[in-house]
Amino acid sequence: AMPAWRDHGVLGFTINLQGGSPEGYSKEQPWENSAFAPDGALRPAYMARLERVLDRADQLGMVPIVGYFYFGQDQRLRDERAVLDAVDHATQWLLEQGYTNLLIEINNECNVKYDHAILKPARVHELIRRVKQQSDGRLLVSTSYGGGKVVEPNVATASDYVLLHGNGVNRPERIREMVRQTRAVEGYRGQPIVFNEDDHYDFDKPDNNMVAAVSEHAGWGFFDFRRKDEGFEQGFQSVPVDWTIGSDRKRGFYGLAREMTGAGEAKPE
Repeated sequence: AMPAWRDHGVLGFTINLQGGSPEGYSKEQPWENSAFAPDGALRPAYMARLERVLDRADQLGMVPIVGYFYFGQDQRLRDERAVLDAVDHATQWLLEQGYTNLLIEINNECNVKYDHAILKPARVHELIRRVKQQSDGRLLVSTSYGGGKVVEPNVATASDYVLLHGNGVNRPERIREMVRQTRAVEGYRGQPIVFNEDDHYDFDKPDNNMVAAVSEHAGWGFFDFRRKDEGFEQGFQSVPVDWTIGSDRKRGFYGLAREMTGAGEAKPE
């Protein structure tokens, strides 16, 4: 399905080494979905699947945001040493593959439900710097917070780009305000800003969260999950996943993305 996304002007997507919530908003995560063994070693089968996705993205000129950790799964790493080793192993693997089309997100929503202190807001910048140092600046690194939360100075200072989430933000004007507030945070120095998760749509209306983000020169990401009693075609996060643009919500997002980017339009000779 990735060529269809690219044909609509969508250049990036998120993919995480500890998966995501296949229920949209899971209260518990009893399943194990992790590229890491308890000691931080990489699981070859998981990395082989990741390689197929990243290789195809490279062929298509797309830029995946590769996340390392997801809350509800990080506790499966036995201690902080295992977290550090997991970061080092994942970073080294990406470097060895020679990818130049990646962004790194240390963890999804660092301020939500993490067990290890180094994955929480006060210390997550240590891991951002660790990846930057290990890659000698070849990999661009950040982390994200829960919906409506603006980046804190320690992360703004360390990050190569800034990730925001629009979950829980019902007014497009608040999206604009979040971008402006981010630019005023101590440590912010003009890095790109991207909302890589938002489940507010209204794509047929003149103003919505996507339009609001882009109007402030920030990127915006479509978070779609299958609601109760909805069909298989709904939701990119819900398993089993229909990766095609086969629902009204998906068509709304991709249609607006195509309109904004001019993807598919004939180029003047």
